[in-house]
Formats: sequence, C-alpha cells, structure tokens
Amino acid sequence: MARKLESNPALVPFGRHVAALRKQMNPPLSQEDLSGLCELDRTYISGIENGKRNVSLTNIFRLARALGVEPKDLLDYPSAGEP
Repeated sequence: MARKLESNPALVPFGRHVAALRKQMNPPLSQEDLSGLCELDRTYISGIENGKRNVSLTNIFRLARALGVEPKDLLDYPSAGEP
C-alpha cells in the first residue's frame, strides 16, 4: 500500500509559487505539460505544487528551464515563515 504524503508547511509557499508561474505562462501550462518539459512525472509536479515534495537542486533547474525563469527566481517567493 502506498504511503500518503502530507503537506509540509515549509514547502507549501514554494509549491504555490511554481503553480502560479505555470499558470502565468502564455499559454498557461497544465501540470502534464510542465511534467513533459521537465521530464518529471505529473504526480511529482502535483506533489511539488501541494507542498508534499521537497525538490532537489537538479529538479529546481529543470523546473526553471521549463518555466523560462532563472533558478533563483523559483526561490524568490513570499514565505509563510521559516522552515
């Protein structure tokens, strides 16, 4: 039986930021579109956006490239507090 991942409050703001950037693309990208561009599973993208996945540096670079931003821009988001 698969373990259900819980949202991590420290990861939620990052996930919301990724989702907002994805939706701001012209045209907006679906999670499936983004996953294809990043070569990551769609459920992994969903996990990131829901604060359930702690993203590796490699995947931050993949996400940034797919979203057309610099990796540092992915980390420049409003914080909900210190992790």
